[in-house]
Amino acid sequence: MRSSIVAGILALVSAFVIGPAAAEDAAQVQRNMEAFLKAEPDCDEFTDQCSICKVTDGQPVCSTPSIACIRKDYACTRKSGE
Repeated sequence: MRSSIVAGILALVSAFVIGPAAAEDAAQVQRNMEAFLKAEPDCDEFTDQCSICKVTDGQPVCSTPSIACIRKDYACTRKSGE
């Protein structure tokens, strides 16, 4: 009984510790994407090797990243007019 209570407390503490880190990672990904799109304004489709993104009405729309992926720098896979 006591070990299950300790395990529950550790799970809650982990969620609070990991949560802000995950939010920071998501914010960093968003900043990187915005910087990439500013540098590549004519890019219509791009990828970071985890998600495939398409610019629709000026906004990026991305697929859900795969579970076991390692993000790389964004690379344009299709430019406007191609």
